[in-house]
This record gives sequence, C-alpha cells and structure tokens, in this order.
Amino acid sequence: MFLHGFYASGQCIPAMALRDAFEGRAEVITPDLPIHPKEAVRFISELIEAEKPDLLIGNSCGSFYAQMLAPVVGLPALLGNPHFKMTEFLKPRIGTHQYKSPRIDGKQDFIIDEQLITEFAEMEAHQFDYCTPESKSRIWGIFGDNDTLAHFEPLFLEHYNQSFHFPGGHTPTAEEVHTWYMPLAEKMLMDYPLPEDGIR
Repeated sequence: MFLHGFYASGQCIPAMALRDAFEGRAEVITPDLPIHPKEAVRFISELIEAEKPDLLIGNSCGSFYAQMLAPVVGLPALLGNPHFKMTEFLKPRIGTHQYKSPRIDGKQDFIIDEQLITEFAEMEAHQFDYCTPESKSRIWGIFGDNDTLAHFEPLFLEHYNQSFHFPGGHTPTAEEVHTWYMPLAEKMLMDYPLPEDGIR
C-alpha cells in the first residue's frame, strides 16, 4: 500500500511507478488520502484492515502516516523522504491550493488553514509514541540527496536504524522508484513476509 504526499494523490507518479513495477506480481493499493490527518489515519487504518497489505510505502506526509501506523498494525514500512514536521511545512502556505495529480473524486482544490495546522500539531506531538524495539528494524527510510523540503534523517535515526539514500529530490521520479525504491521494497517483502494465516 502506497501513501502519497500532501499535495499528491493516489494517481501521482511514484504511485503509478510502483503499480507498474509490481504488475503481474502483486497489487499495489494507492488510495487518495483525506486532507485532515485524523481522518486520514482512520481511513488508512480501515483500509489496512480490509485489504491486509504486506508492506506500507510512503512519501513525505504519507511517510508521516506510515511511521505512526506500521508498528500498530504490525507491518514493515518504507518511508520515502518522511516529513515529520508538517506544521512547519503548512504554516507559510495558508490559503487555497490544488492537488498536483488528479483525485478519483474529481476535487482538485483544498484549503490550508489554522485548524488544519492545529490538527497536524496534535498528531506530531505523539507521532513516535508507538515505536517498538521490533519496529526499529522493520521501518526503513530512504532519503533524496537533493530533497529541498524535508531534512529529517537525523530525527528518523533517533528512532529507527535502517537508512538509505538515492540521488533525487523530494518526490521520486518513476525511474528513481524503479531503481531505488523497488529493490528495498522487494527486500522488505522477503525479510518480513506475512504469516501464512495472514495475521501478524
């Protein structure tokens, strides 16, 4: 299951690249996430319960959500350029914006306001509460050397111990997904297989 970034959708380039890379071998679920964080976490949790994925992959804000949920639901997670301080990202961007890729519901406009920032602040304060000794090795991070938006590898390494780099920016291109994300995703699926009964 791929969780997209804040301005993106389930039809963004990394999502499509992952679906293409796994075609014929595995289904990649790429949902459109709600804009409000509590609603998003609830939505993702229900989708995980329904779909029983083997692995979470996130980018940016999607990695923020994956990091919180993976230990709770017992899944490994690959965090692409995780943005652990969404409030810092949102504060200078108050106003009306458009998603950078199409959403299934057709809605392309959204608003960043003080309420949304407050909701993210509440979640940020507790985002590492569910870290476990087991999750330290089952949650991996991959960081773009040319990322200009998120610089949280030091914070990631305070909680987790598997960190990788790729020569790209904040949002990976399709080629970067195939070259750098895919081998890590495949290794995680081999290292942390879903039990035969499907229950972790």
